[in-house]
Amino acid sequence: MSVPVKEVLLVGFGAVGAIYSLILERSGLARVTAVARGNYEVVNREGLHFKSRKYGEINGWRPDRLCNSVLEAADRPYDYVVVTTKAIPDVVETSQILAPLLSSDYNAKFHQATYVLLQNGLNVEVDLYNVLKTLSKGEPRIISTAVWIGTNLQAPNIVEHNDFDRVALGVYRHGDRTTTVNTAEESVLLHDFGDLLQAGGSTVTVLTEVQRMKFNKNFWNVAFSASATLTGYTLPAIFRPPPEDPSVTYEPFVYPATADLISSYTVTTLKAILEELISLGRALGYPDTPDGLPSSLVQSTIENTRKLHVKADSTHVPSMLLDARKGQPIEVEVILGEVVRMAKEHNVDVPRVETLYALLLVVQNQILRKTESGKR
Repeated sequence: MSVPVKEVLLVGFGAVGAIYSLILERSGLARVTAVARGNYEVVNREGLHFKSRKYGEINGWRPDRLCNSVLEAADRPYDYVVVTTKAIPDVVETSQILAPLLSSDYNAKFHQATYVLLQNGLNVEVDLYNVLKTLSKGEPRIISTAVWIGTNLQAPNIVEHNDFDRVALGVYRHGDRTTTVNTAEESVLLHDFGDLLQAGGSTVTVLTEVQRMKFNKNFWNVAFSASATLTGYTLPAIFRPPPEDPSVTYEPFVYPATADLISSYTVTTLKAILEELISLGRALGYPDTPDGLPSSLVQSTIENTRKLHVKADSTHVPSMLLDARKGQPIEVEVILGEVVRMAKEHNVDVPRVETLYALLLVVQNQILRKTESGKR
């Protein structure tokens, strides 16, 4: 018996969206409509070019259907709507991006899909949940995710990807951080989508409670994406020694004369930032257990990051730094702003995180100023 092909709408055709479009189509179980906004013309003309250590070199690839707006794509129902846009609520809410799918006209014609949010940050589901709730189509079906992937756009249609992509899936339960058992319906919902990704070659973990995993993943972004963006340097500037072989060149690396200061002050401060996040996690009810928020996550996050970025071939640019370099808005609110707001709500002091947030607000403000000036 043949398995019915799922109709998938993917919104956001940057590096992450491109890789997951490829994965979904590789499954043979999905027909992908992709919405490319900024890079529609070049992708429509030339296709996408992948340089992936995992999936190989692929030139001129296209999804089943390419649209230049959500409005153009809103001509049919979908089983899944996968959102891979940056979560930048201070610029545009997710519900505004998806507005044609949330309109009364669309809902009079078609059923509502399951929404899958492949986005960084915390509480990225709230806005979409609230709008879906007003449609009176039953409880919104939203799959939250924590995504680990090393991918960047080298050009609007050239995707660099390393050798891994890993995603954890869980049902979004509005206002609920304590339920740790999936109902039979939730389990089917998660496994049905997870099977598509696994069939396409990705690594998938199905969770019973995803928010603590999202919180754990946000550890890295709060400490390392923020630090890289503020300093303007990638993470080898904190961890990588200079090349021993004169014939080997790479940038950046730690200058030996002041390496001890980096170790004493920079790395120590990064650990202190992560400790603040542990304190907040405890206030949120996340236990010191392997499937909760283990205290060991502080040291393991530092050490695992060090192992990646002492290597000579470490070229990855954190997405926040990459956006800042391109003059594009950064995900400051969902990565740091939400942490600060949650900390205030639970009376937890996070002075170092607040400092990062305060400084990145200046970066964001100037990016938005220049972006707005460029529109005039």
